[in-house]
Amino acid sequence: MQRAALVRRVAQPFEETGGPQVEFRAAALGREERATARFDALGGGPSERRDAVHGAAQAYLASGGRLDLDAPSHRYLLFLGPSERPRIALEGPGPPRAEFDRRRMPSLPFQRPVSLAPRLARAAVNLAGIGPGSRVADPFVGTGALLLEAGLVGARLFGADRDATMVRGAVRNLAAFGLSAESLSVADAADAVRELPWDGLEAVVTDPPYGRASSTGGETTEGLLARVLPAWGRRVVPDGRIVVIGPAGPDPLPAPWQRVVSVADRVHRSLTREFRVYRRPVGPTAGQ
Repeated sequence: MQRAALVRRVAQPFEETGGPQVEFRAAALGREERATARFDALGGGPSERRDAVHGAAQAYLASGGRLDLDAPSHRYLLFLGPSERPRIALEGPGPPRAEFDRRRMPSLPFQRPVSLAPRLARAAVNLAGIGPGSRVADPFVGTGALLLEAGLVGARLFGADRDATMVRGAVRNLAAFGLSAESLSVADAADAVRELPWDGLEAVVTDPPYGRASSTGGETTEGLLARVLPAWGRRVVPDGRIVVIGPAGPDPLPAPWQRVVSVADRVHRSLTREFRVYRRPVGPTAGQ
């Protein structure tokens, strides 16, 4: 669950169950646990959900279990769907929302009116496919939201911002959670990449300036990304990824980079941004 970001519910299915086996599994759980349980259903129509919950609950009761709708020892989910047999799963604890709340802008030592929400920042880090020890860079570091989430999953951190106030603030925000970057440069993003002493980034994850509340220094967001990202992309290992959050537009990375994911996120009525994932493939063309 450390990596969970936008997950609402988490459940572990019992692999052997399906169709009528749901009630058999519910009866077995009642015999084995002698505990309290609650059953809920997802999918299907109202009557289908009601019948499924009633059948599982009755089987559980008949075998010695007890029901508790308010504070059960175990919560079970019944998954119903037109193309699949009903299945039963044990519901586990959800994502650590309280931990994300601790990293929201009002709780950080350095604050700005516009910053990426921590759950969205963690989702972007997850899309980058990184893990402990991965080298991750953000060429538009801002308040450090992306590097903070990358650091919390064990990545090595690098970044830049042309605004010295932002860099100092990002350092403070990282330090508040016991983290530090190996390199944070005060420089234009296209210049900062030259300061990296080596190739070998596993990922670049960035939320560049766009919209009314952010300044691009007179450049369009499309032009800024087209100028900056190819240089950083040349420092990324084959099979590495670049995750860009920003308004829809042309791809800023040339071949062999490939866009493999694009997810729209509506910010407000006049602005929709995309989470775009680019992958540098392994093969003869990977170093072009």
